[in-house]
Amino acid sequence: MKKIILIGYMGSGKSTIAQLLSEKLGILSFDLDVIIENKTSLTVLQLFKQRGEVYFRKLEHQLLLEYLNTNKNMILSLGGGTPCYANNHLLLNGSQIVSIYLKASIDTLYNRLIVNKDRRPLITDLEDNKLKEFIAKNLFDRSFYYNHATFNVNVNDKSPSAIADEIIKLLT
Repeated sequence: MKKIILIGYMGSGKSTIAQLLSEKLGILSFDLDVIIENKTSLTVLQLFKQRGEVYFRKLEHQLLLEYLNTNKNMILSLGGGTPCYANNHLLLNGSQIVSIYLKASIDTLYNRLIVNKDRRPLITDLEDNKLKEFIAKNLFDRSFYYNHATFNVNVNDKSPSAIADEIIKLLT
């Protein structure tokens, strides 16, 4: 296997799990949002505000293709919306690609996101009492794309280390 792709809703733990898998498997990990931020010298939040979501999604797709087309082994965590645009979900199971959907409940996502929503472009301006409803609707809309992943891993009530170990078992 060449590439392990982690997908899921914001707050599902993609970046954390990617780092743990990297340590445990000895494979470099990359975060697509960090790649974008490094390339543009802007945060994702700044990009959304200054250039708009369409610009961000085009750049995201271009960089995703660039990383998927390299010959390097890697773990790549995607932004929560990445699979939902530009037919990116169709790239999740190509040759030498294993994708893993980190599936979290609405309550788990809410509890994780309410404490750092100011860093999340889609929810930064949302009132706290509207967050759970937003997550439920958005997650429903995105589940079609997420479910194209090779594997689904439930992350509710599990430690990051236990999730990483579960993924490693799926990969062997």
